[in-house]
Amino acid sequence: MDVDKELLAERFEEHRGHLKAVAYRMLGSLTEAEDAVQEAWLRLGRTDTGDIGNLGGWLTTVTGRICLDLLRSRTARREQPMDETFVPDTVIRPLSQVDPEQEALHADSVGVAMLVVLETLEPDERLAFVLHDMFAVPFDDIAPVVERSTAATRQLASRARRRVRDTTPPSDPDLGRQKQVLEAFMAAARGGDFEALVAVLHPDVVLRADAGALVRGVAGSKVLRGAKTVAESAMMFARYTADGQMALVNDSLGLLSMVDGRIRSIMSVTITDNHITGMYILADPDRLTHLEPPKN
Repeated sequence: MDVDKELLAERFEEHRGHLKAVAYRMLGSLTEAEDAVQEAWLRLGRTDTGDIGNLGGWLTTVTGRICLDLLRSRTARREQPMDETFVPDTVIRPLSQVDPEQEALHADSVGVAMLVVLETLEPDERLAFVLHDMFAVPFDDIAPVVERSTAATRQLASRARRRVRDTTPPSDPDLGRQKQVLEAFMAAARGGDFEALVAVLHPDVVLRADAGALVRGVAGSKVLRGAKTVAESAMMFARYTADGQMALVNDSLGLLSMVDGRIRSIMSVTITDNHITGMYILADPDRLTHLEPPKN
């Protein structure tokens, strides 16, 4: 690699984390996000960098364009609407690396509930919302990517913003309170205390369990609503909850179910007013094989 290429590679690496964060929010897939960032690097190598005034901005919009093409391709291939049992890939970290006072500022923090809602948006809406609302990219820069006027692009983001606001459950950001609620849930499941389980769940709690495409639509993948229904399911799988390892899952606490050192499932939760309002379980064996358990 010549000196110019080495310098360009160094400059690109400075932006890699940011670009992966953009791609992850766009795609909800860690492996696809990595692929999108790599494609951005390849496109940079085929571009006259002398014409690029702001490398970070250029890379952000190029990564957005790559992700938009992937989302449009997904939409074109999909014969049915997105299955409501879908749970996106998750980012897991050990609690030992968490500073509660700084966690709200963590650059990679995005809730699983938010990613679930983003998955329901049209590709152009998702791009406009993610780039503008999450990464402060001006609408004038986004408009050429979606091939619309600046005003029309602003409307895309506005529609997406309303959907996110109306359907993303609020969650208590305090990790200490989250821990208390999650420990109460684990203790109730471990003790087989049905009434205690119901008490820690919000009356309108929603559980989404994604066991993968091969079993989606049957018992493995499901959506359950209501405290008693979710509590009944929790009782059935109490042995996994009892042995669960608490970890940070995206921006909130969650539980990892481990078997022989491998992740069997990942559960993240949203908590409001000391009650669990949402539960998101990723149990897709194909996707879990790419995830390593966090090391404390």
